[in-house]
Amino acid sequence: MPNAFQPSRRAVLLGAAGALAAPAMLRAQPAAIKLGILQPVTGALAQDGEYGRLGAELATAEINATGGIKALGGAQIQMVFGDARSSPEGGTAEVERMQAEGVVAVVGGFASPICLASSQAASRYDLPYVADVGVSDAIVTRGLKNTFRFSPGFGSITAAALDNLAKLNDAAGKPAKTVVVVHEDGLFGSGMARLMGTELPKRGFEVLETISHPTPARDMSNIALRIRSLNPDLIIPSSYYAEFVLLSRTLQQRRIRPKGIYCVLNGAASNYRFVREFPDAANLVMDVNHWADPRKPKTAELRRTVEAQNRFWLYNTPMNYSAVMLVADALERAGAADRAKVIDALAATDGKFDRHIMPYGPTRFVNGQNQAGQAVNTQIQGNDIKVIFPTDFADAQPVFPWPA
Repeated sequence: MPNAFQPSRRAVLLGAAGALAAPAMLRAQPAAIKLGILQPVTGALAQDGEYGRLGAELATAEINATGGIKALGGAQIQMVFGDARSSPEGGTAEVERMQAEGVVAVVGGFASPICLASSQAASRYDLPYVADVGVSDAIVTRGLKNTFRFSPGFGSITAAALDNLAKLNDAAGKPAKTVVVVHEDGLFGSGMARLMGTELPKRGFEVLETISHPTPARDMSNIALRIRSLNPDLIIPSSYYAEFVLLSRTLQQRRIRPKGIYCVLNGAASNYRFVREFPDAANLVMDVNHWADPRKPKTAELRRTVEAQNRFWLYNTPMNYSAVMLVADALERAGAADRAKVIDALAATDGKFDRHIMPYGPTRFVNGQNQAGQAVNTQIQGNDIKVIFPTDFADAQPVFPWPA
């Protein structure tokens, strides 16, 4: 008779089977990979931050729903969110917190000053940082091995903007000869104004005046009156959302109508909220900015998802969606949630990375900058935002000069 405390042969076999199965069960539930998402969701840049966060959330949900990071046994992405509070100091503080929480990388920042400060903070820990929107070329020219930007920078965007403006004006018979530049007085706008002041005369345009404004700005009446007195053919504004909406509405209310408004990296001119809420002020405004690739089926799918939530389709969403997909791709190739390996994998990204929805060629990073990133020219026509350049995927012809 077997001892009451001696297991039967069947129990031993079952126990052994369970012991063998335990590692497999553990492998089926790998530890989540923490990914820092940094956006300014309070303060002056809150709208941009909210839509950037939305893009990151949509990408994270899609990655997790389609098997997670397969090279890591299907590990799920766990988003660690930080509010940059629309300031470099806020962004830096959140990076420090994310570092303490053990994130494998940080995505986002939106504004150039936030991206600059936050990526610098991340570099102290060799923490990979992928800037989403910030265009200052200083982001990727400081020699920081941890910092990457998938989107185009200031230099390439403004070069395209100037070249396309000249083409646009030439095709219309050169109706525009004089320009007033209006810009926000921070790093982004001031740099843009200096470049325009230097480059526009080389292309046959006379810059009558450069006018700065603060962010936030409460009134644009004096700027509108100055524009009226100067009577330029073109207005070239570089401002964030609220300030350009205020300027364009003030111009409309005072019936100041140039031959065109040609924006560069404007916060409102490629924004469906502006189009829906102020269609008359928005009509025919042109912009050179970030924009998702209308040729990709995933673009339409993502847009439908966003609009089904009663939200607007803003470039922040596809840019952050694509940036998170870039990190996921790097994790797959790194084969480990190891910061140094992820940095190496990001630097080695090539044309095989296609899980993004931006209108870029094959990805290739040089000193952290994707050489394939490009901006597009848009114009608001018929309560919609149309692509007018590049011509190979434009869905409308430019309307310029504006009808009288």
